[in-house]
Amino acid sequence: MTPVLAGPDDVAGAVLLDVRWALGRTDGHEQYLTGHLPGAVYVDLDTELAAPPSAAGRHPLPAVEDLQAAARRWGVSTGDRVVVYDAGPGTSAARAWWLLRWGGVADVRILDGGLAGWTGPVEDGDVVPAPGDVVLTAGGMPVLTADEAAGLPAAGGVLLDARPGERYRGEVEPVDPRAGHVPGAVSAPTTDNLADGRFRDDLADRFAALGLTADTRVGVYCGSGVTAAHEVAALAVAGVEAALWPGSWSEWSADPVRPVATGA
Repeated sequence: MTPVLAGPDDVAGAVLLDVRWALGRTDGHEQYLTGHLPGAVYVDLDTELAAPPSAAGRHPLPAVEDLQAAARRWGVSTGDRVVVYDAGPGTSAARAWWLLRWGGVADVRILDGGLAGWTGPVEDGDVVPAPGDVVLTAGGMPVLTADEAAGLPAAGGVLLDARPGERYRGEVEPVDPRAGHVPGAVSAPTTDNLADGRFRDDLADRFAALGLTADTRVGVYCGSGVTAAHEVAALAVAGVEAALWPGSWSEWSADPVRPVATGA
């Protein structure tokens, strides 16, 4: 299996993608222009790693032909190794990792520690690469619908909620229509995958404490399918395969007939 995480030695010769994004901010490209890994191409999460918001959620999966066109603009060709990164924790870079793996790119890795942990040179300005020729086909990573995600706990699986604990418990909801979580889901905040801005060394222990093994059927959701990809990556590091629910809470909470649970 191709490693999920990249270190400094994996950067040379790779297509580098800068995926700086944060909920409520729109200055990712400006941050990129002021300093990025040499040769890295900026990727806009809202427009290139998602379809427009709809009933399917705030960040629906893009059509595979749209993702392919974007990947070619980034300079990705068949057989390339791709390394993705963001400002540090990998929570937005993981969206690009997951989508490219879903599209069939075999060797995609998240730079552990991101730009914050990078000690090599940086450059400013924009990078426009020669177009690539990669061909993408959807289905390289498992996906859940809302109904499949909701039915997972009753079927003996585990549905992980990767949002912060206060959103899971329904104490706050900064962006989606209703507060709370999918009944039966287990709180597993994405931030707990990290230690000092890098993926934890004991991820297997973390997920084992939640009752997961390599044989457990696991689904993951978050607010809109972005940080859930980071949890899928962390699970992969721990040896557990997990399916992503792309619509996540933004899809569920917008449907008034869907039940909502609150509390711990």
